[in-house]
Amino acid sequence: MSSYSEFKQKALKNVTVKAEYDALEPEYDIIQAMIHARKSLNMTQKELSEITGINQADISRIENGTRNPSIEMVKRLAIGMGMRLKLEFIKEPENK
Repeated sequence: MSSYSEFKQKALKNVTVKAEYDALEPEYDIIQAMIHARKSLNMTQKELSEITGINQADISRIENGTRNPSIEMVKRLAIGMGMRLKLEFIKEPENK
């Protein structure tokens, strides 16, 4: 049986799969950044919930990708972790 990275590499050779994967990249970047920030502080979802007043179930849904938070909610989460939210627009490479 192949590993996940091998499966992913093979799947991304399909142009339709690659297009969908690329379209979802910003959402997954936000999720990964949020999880990384929270874990770097050794903070649980419950602790973040208590600080921000955002329901722990909602934090879980954001982190597992089943809820799309508003910018305001992401800002509240960042503030709750003693951080600030930074959003960037990056120019696409010409060959894309």
